[in-house]
Amino acid sequence: MEERAVVFVIDDDAATREALESLVRSVGLDVQSFGSTREFLQSKRPDAPGCLVLDVRLPGTSGLDFQHELASSDIHLPIVFITAYGDIPMTVRAMRAGAVEFLSKPFRGQDLLDAIQLAINRGRARRDDAVLFAALRGRYESLTTRERDVMALVVTGLLNKQIAGKLNVSEVTVKVHRGHVMRKMRAASVAELVRMADKLGISTP
Repeated sequence: MEERAVVFVIDDDAATREALESLVRSVGLDVQSFGSTREFLQSKRPDAPGCLVLDVRLPGTSGLDFQHELASSDIHLPIVFITAYGDIPMTVRAMRAGAVEFLSKPFRGQDLLDAIQLAINRGRARRDDAVLFAALRGRYESLTTRERDVMALVVTGLLNKQIAGKLNVSEVTVKVHRGHVMRKMRAASVAELVRMADKLGISTP
């Protein structure tokens, strides 16, 4: 069953927050709203897929600065910016930093809902990728030091004989370790092992 998404709204205008809450709930999505970025950071947020609807102009930290702050804190919520004072440089900066959409007020409710859905989908994909990467990292960490050495050389395209020479072990030993690596990493082919090594950022010893 798909996790229920949550839309977080940060806007210092209470009337705007209420209107956005009503709009988001009208399509069956959960929503939590905040009057400031501080309120958002101090809140206990559910560990669920979602997105952030963020006003660009806020007291204290601006929306664009907060976008950077979130990224630096490793908080990866897709952001939909809304503003009554947008300009092209501001839009470019937000989009280059990964924003999903930048909407100028007044905007159509459907445009915001479309942007929110796109952001939620992007957030789900990121969470799925994170789960898969964690599983891949766990399999890699189950390898012994020697198996990791063998894997790092296998993915460069070296033959068992060449790997044996580099590691100063027998070719039979390399073959055994190579088999362990393929089994533990659940790689059906060397090509698949290469893709795994690339994702893990493994360098040649």
